[in-house]
Amino acid sequence: MDVMKHYIGTRAFYKRASLLAIPLAIQQLVSSCMGIIDSLMVSWIHQVTAVGTAVQIETLCSAVAWGAIAGTGIFSAQFYGAKDHDNLKRTFGLSVILGLGIGLIWLLIAALFGRKIIAFYIQDPNVIANSHQYLMIAMFSYIPLSLGFSFSYIYRSIQKTKVPLIIGIAAMGINIFVNYVLIFGYFGFPELGIQGAAIGTLIAQSFVLIVNIVYAYATKQEFIGTFHEMFSLDYHFVRPIMRKIQPLIWNELMFGFGSTLFVKAFGALGTSSMDAYYVGAKLSDVFNALVTGISNATAVMLGVALGSGDVEKAREEGNYFVGMAAILAVMSIVFIFGCSHQLVSIFQLEDSYVVGQAIAIVKVFSLKIALRMFIVIVFSSLRAGGDSKILAILDSGFMWLIGIPLAFISVHLFHIQSIALVFFICQLEQVIRVYFGMKRYNQGNWAINLTTLISK
Repeated sequence: MDVMKHYIGTRAFYKRASLLAIPLAIQQLVSSCMGIIDSLMVSWIHQVTAVGTAVQIETLCSAVAWGAIAGTGIFSAQFYGAKDHDNLKRTFGLSVILGLGIGLIWLLIAALFGRKIIAFYIQDPNVIANSHQYLMIAMFSYIPLSLGFSFSYIYRSIQKTKVPLIIGIAAMGINIFVNYVLIFGYFGFPELGIQGAAIGTLIAQSFVLIVNIVYAYATKQEFIGTFHEMFSLDYHFVRPIMRKIQPLIWNELMFGFGSTLFVKAFGALGTSSMDAYYVGAKLSDVFNALVTGISNATAVMLGVALGSGDVEKAREEGNYFVGMAAILAVMSIVFIFGCSHQLVSIFQLEDSYVVGQAIAIVKVFSLKIALRMFIVIVFSSLRAGGDSKILAILDSGFMWLIGIPLAFISVHLFHIQSIALVFFICQLEQVIRVYFGMKRYNQGNWAINLTTLISK
């Protein structure tokens, strides 16, 4: 019982955590719902796999951008905790440069190599053609998507989480309306099918960026300054930040690419199996919203505590978050497993085999989400203190050493035909990651004040 007390927080802690985590979770939920709505609408025109395959490139772009922006966010939260607004502005300026550069790079990759990348994941010529149509429009959303991360993360760092939430809800409404009008050709607009879904995504992401820029300047947010204040980035400022960011970027790139390699492995099982997988993946995105909300709240609260010099408080609150994650992990696995039939039914799938596989894979996803919920909280603690190299080994390292080989061995060596069974075998990766992640967390090496690394 004495051990358990270390993981149970005070009422004041849970109140502060909720005020941060709930808006962040809802924001992520809104973002996930946009993806689910896209999948729902394109499922009505039988294009789930085409869109899902094209989105693999967006997944890589998002992963790299998130890694870079989350890396700057480590310092943003600590500068905010230290009340160092000058360096807060410079950190935001660096995140904008990184976001713009990453979005542009992935736009060029999609434009030049899009069809070849799609063909790498799936061999169906009809799916490849439709997927490429979607990609050639959706790729222009990569720049506003990456820059949007810069604004979203800086608001988390300064604990104004309602701003990106409200903007995200408005963007979701726009996405739904544009999809509805352009996919099916209502209100006098042409029926564009899969291209209409891509246009909806582009318009929604562009809206988010424009509103963020206008609102930040109109309200004179504390991270906004003159061009010189935000972009005067000398070597002594950038170097220590980039040293912490580089492992995160590398981790997210390898993790993102590794995630798409699972799609490559599963793709050998055929289009029907992939339809089932994408349904499960989209549903899991909804529940991952809760994971992301708590994860970001963890990183922000611990970062602020570390930046203010209160290392002991950071360690104490880190334990509280771990306890919270354990409880939520159990609750999520019970709910998702028990409601798998009802969750799959909203996609109105016609093929009984696809329905059966989708239900089975959603049940496996319940295990993955529970384990991922727990370990992501641990990772957020490591990230808050800049323990990025170990985090990269635990995250993408274990994926490449365990998860990906298990997927390819199951499909190509043992010829397992059930995608749900293959996916279940791959969850051994998560179990091992939880064990070693907790071991690293308990060592306490992550609790470091990073603001002392930056020259004034």
